[in-house]
Amino acid sequence: MANAIRQLDSGLVVGTALLGRHGAGRGSVAEQVHDGDTVTVEADGNFGVRFLGVDAPEVSCNLPGTKRPFLPINDPRWQKVLTDPFAADLPPFGTPLDHALRHRITDLAAPDLADNHARHGAAATRALESLVAGDLTALGHTTQTFRFFIAFAGEVMDRYGRLLGYLHPSQPDTPAGQRLLSYNERLLQLGWVTPYFIWPNINPFRAAPSLLDAVPQPGTAADLATTVPALRNARTWTQNARSQHLGLHEAGDPLRLQPFELRFLARRQPPDRWVLDLSRNDRRLVPPQGYIDIVYPEDRLLIPAEYVPLWQHHGWQLG
Repeated sequence: MANAIRQLDSGLVVGTALLGRHGAGRGSVAEQVHDGDTVTVEADGNFGVRFLGVDAPEVSCNLPGTKRPFLPINDPRWQKVLTDPFAADLPPFGTPLDHALRHRITDLAAPDLADNHARHGAAATRALESLVAGDLTALGHTTQTFRFFIAFAGEVMDRYGRLLGYLHPSQPDTPAGQRLLSYNERLLQLGWVTPYFIWPNINPFRAAPSLLDAVPQPGTAADLATTVPALRNARTWTQNARSQHLGLHEAGDPLRLQPFELRFLARRQPPDRWVLDLSRNDRRLVPPQGYIDIVYPEDRLLIPAEYVPLWQHHGWQLG
C-alpha cells in the first residue's frame, strides 16, 4: 500500500486521506465535517516513522545526481561511488567540502566501503524486526491487534512526509515505570544505531515549554549531558556498546562511514547543521563541516541553521 504522505519529484510533500471513521464504519460528510475549516479524515495509505535521536546505516539511497530510484548500497554503482566519492564523472558538490572533511572522506573511501555499510544496514534492520516481533509475542498480540505508541517532539513530520518520533509498543494498561523502552533507546543499547541528536527534538530540550526556553545557557552543555537522564542514558548506552563491540561497533569490521555522511555524499551537499560539543562546557557552536573535530557521535548536538540566530541571542558564539 502506498504512503499516505509522500514527497513528489518536485520536492512538494502531498498526502491523500479518506473521510474519517465513525463507529465501525466510514463516517458521513455531516459526521466528519467538524466546522467550516476542520474535517476528520483517515489516512489513505501508510505512514513512515523516522526514529528521533538515532541514525541507522542506510539500506538504500539515491545515487549522486539522482532523486530516484533508491539503489541498495551493495549495488555495484554504489561500490563505485564509495571507492572514489570525488571522481570526475560524479556531480560536483553544491558547496565545496572543507579540506579536512574532504580528507576524512578520501581516507574512508575503499572498494569494500559500500559492502561494509550495506552489511551493517541489513543487520540493523534485522535487529529492529526482531525487537518488534518479540514484543508482539511477549505482549500476546497478533499483527492485527498489535499497536505502536508514538511520542512526538517539536517537529512532527520531516521533509519526506515521515512522522518523527519515539516509537514504543503500545502498553496502555501497564504502569509507566514498567513499560518497555522505545525502539530508539533499545537499538542504542544494542549498538545497532548511532546517536543523532538534533535540537530541539531530544530531552531535555523537547520538554521545554517554548523554543526560547529550550536553548541552554552558554557553558552548560557538558553538565546537561551528564545530569539529564535521557541524554545521559543515550550517551552511556552508546559508550557501553562501543566498549563491548556490540552491533555497529563490532571489533573486526565496525561501521566506517556514518549514515549522514553517506547521505551528504548522495546529495552532493555538505552537512548544514551547526554542532554543539556535549563534552565541553564552552560557549561555542562548531561550524557544520567541523563535526569531525568532535570525535564521538554521542558528543554532537546538531543545531539546524535556522535556529542559530536564536542561540546567538542567548550568548552562544560561532566558532
